[in-house]
Amino acid sequence: MNYQGKTIWITGASSGIGEAFARAFYKEGANLILSSRREDALLEVKESLGDDTENVKIVMVDLTDTDSFPKKATEAIAAFGQIDVLVNNGGVSQRSTVLDSEMSTYRRLMEVNYFGAVGLTKEVLPHMVERKSGYIIVTSSVAGKIGTKFRSGYAASKHAVQGFFNSLRQEMYEHNVAVTLLCPGFIKTNISKNALTGDGSKFNKMGDAHFTAMTADEMVTKVMPKIKAQKEEIYVTGLKEGLALWVQRFSPTLLNKILKNQKVT
Repeated sequence: MNYQGKTIWITGASSGIGEAFARAFYKEGANLILSSRREDALLEVKESLGDDTENVKIVMVDLTDTDSFPKKATEAIAAFGQIDVLVNNGGVSQRSTVLDSEMSTYRRLMEVNYFGAVGLTKEVLPHMVERKSGYIIVTSSVAGKIGTKFRSGYAASKHAVQGFFNSLRQEMYEHNVAVTLLCPGFIKTNISKNALTGDGSKFNKMGDAHFTAMTADEMVTKVMPKIKAQKEEIYVTGLKEGLALWVQRFSPTLLNKILKNQKVT
């Protein structure tokens, strides 16, 4: 796909992977709609893109406020007259054991990571089906394939994302709407700092694995050719996560033995 003149709506665009996608699509000549809860951060991202940002609009979105989604989708579509690509990237991680995690924390993880992506997609989908053209990209995770310590709610939300969007893909073939699940491993962003602890407060620490991980811009550079080819599932991982996926496929028992000694990272 050539993104020149296409309209891309990106959630979680105020930092990390979402911000990196904004830079990449801006360079492609796309019209951008940037969303998150933090207007000040979105304005900074917009200003950082270049001198000419007439093709960049901001639509504030709180992914836990599903009642606002119809209005937000209408606003996003009106910005440039259409949505060609929806990048469901907004999300939050977790760093707590099951015993220490409150139900409110689990509910927030599901609201942001799962219901947020599902809800916005459902609002945009009729527009894409009517036009017989569209592309849904969802930032899942290796955690959507492998459950590990301290991420029970996060892994559950990403497993749910995988199931929903794999099913959606099957329904959308006849409507010419593509669906890609992006499954990154550790990426050097603030995801661990912003992760929820058991009581819902922020973890406020950079995970060990994130210090040496690839940056969000490096990750997006790697995946953009596959995004352009509309690959149905894209993995971008470090050696350990990639090896874990391979071991899980051939020996789940061995993987469990390896993971049981995992530390909080």
